[in-house]
Amino acid sequence: MPDHIPEKTPANTAADMAAKTANHRLGPMRCPVSLADVDLFGPGAQEHWYEAYPILHREAPVLVLPGEGLDGTGDAFVLTRYADIEQVVKDPERFTPVMSLMVAELQAALDRGESPPPDAARFDLALHSACTLRPTLALWRAHRQELTDPWVGPGAKRHSKMITRVADELIDNWINRDDGDGKGTVEFIDEFARPLPQIVMARVLGLPLADLPRLAAWGQAQVAQFVYGRGHMNQLSAEETAEQAGRIKGFAEYLAGHVTGKRARPGDDMISALTQIHYKALDRKLSDAEIIGIIYLMVLGGLETTQYALEEAAQLLCNKPARFRELRSDTGKIRAFTEECMRLRAPTQGLSTRVTTQDEVFQGVRVPAGSILHIRFAAGNVDPQQYPCPYEFDIERKSPGSHLSFSQGPRTCPGAGISRLEQVIAWERFCARLDGLEYADGNTFEHQSGIMLGTLALKLRFSKAALPDQP
Repeated sequence: MPDHIPEKTPANTAADMAAKTANHRLGPMRCPVSLADVDLFGPGAQEHWYEAYPILHREAPVLVLPGEGLDGTGDAFVLTRYADIEQVVKDPERFTPVMSLMVAELQAALDRGESPPPDAARFDLALHSACTLRPTLALWRAHRQELTDPWVGPGAKRHSKMITRVADELIDNWINRDDGDGKGTVEFIDEFARPLPQIVMARVLGLPLADLPRLAAWGQAQVAQFVYGRGHMNQLSAEETAEQAGRIKGFAEYLAGHVTGKRARPGDDMISALTQIHYKALDRKLSDAEIIGIIYLMVLGGLETTQYALEEAAQLLCNKPARFRELRSDTGKIRAFTEECMRLRAPTQGLSTRVTTQDEVFQGVRVPAGSILHIRFAAGNVDPQQYPCPYEFDIERKSPGSHLSFSQGPRTCPGAGISRLEQVIAWERFCARLDGLEYADGNTFEHQSGIMLGTLALKLRFSKAALPDQP
């Protein structure tokens, strides 16, 4: 097991851990030994997150970030206990989502006849849609039930055959490789984990596969703040924000053309459905701008999470070869496997997404009203107060889907359904078509910057199954 993310609570002595050298080209950060060493947001922090969480759980389950509150005033607070995070995410009225504050600010500006606030520029597409479609919790629920759940939520099962076909086509591209010893090598991220959700989302939305390179570039622009942003608020510079806004404007113009075309000639896809639906919650049709805002959020949340979940699951299999054999012998365990992988390796480690509406106390720490909370999903997923032996991979855990990787409560990730489906189908096809999976030479296991747990590259060796099953 590479030591960049332990599967068990670190047992190294302080001397051993202090002796570790920098292992990330993005910065000089060393493995944390004490609370004073913990930095969740500095350059290279990605390599040590899972070594920092046990320290935080023991010594600072509520980590105070002095002077890092909203607008640079007050403090920010990092929550790492499962129970605290669960309480916050399940009560969006007591703990207001930052997006709701931005929607209210934008709506107030529009009501006054003013231009949107500068900070809203990169979220412009989503914010305008949110102002009209889901400004309240009741309309948020209706938005999901009527507009997104049929496509990427519980209704995502309608895409099972399509996802299976896409997974097999990607595997077909490399399954017959042979390095001369009966095994082949694949760059797992470039040749499977990244293109799978890209192709699936394009087909769900009804966008041409020929446009995938452009869609991928726009997708990267959308998540720029989560990859290149600094601090717990994932802040970009003014220049970076302007560049991002310009690229996203091009995406909006591209989508506008497709929305117009599908209004006239609807097909069997999500964009077409959105152009035709009579939205019961508001008793009207959707505007072009509203449809574009919905699509924007589908792309924003529908690509990165699945990619990172697949690549981390592949590593957890390679760490213990017996796991792949177990899945092949009993594919009924695949769903529990994917959930345990997401618990152990949360794709989105944390987000500063909630603001307190009243004074609160978490783990004995007073948090004033108006404070920004950084919800550390990944730390909650390995909280020993919630999960016995939290760093051990246990496919038999009770309630495997209880982890926080998609959040919880009324604002659970709307695309959780399709992401889970993609992951399950992907591993079903691997179990059917491969006999074995292991690390190839040349892996560094370095991660990208930002708040997502994204491995930069992952080279794997595989052996082809003699008689692959057919879907």
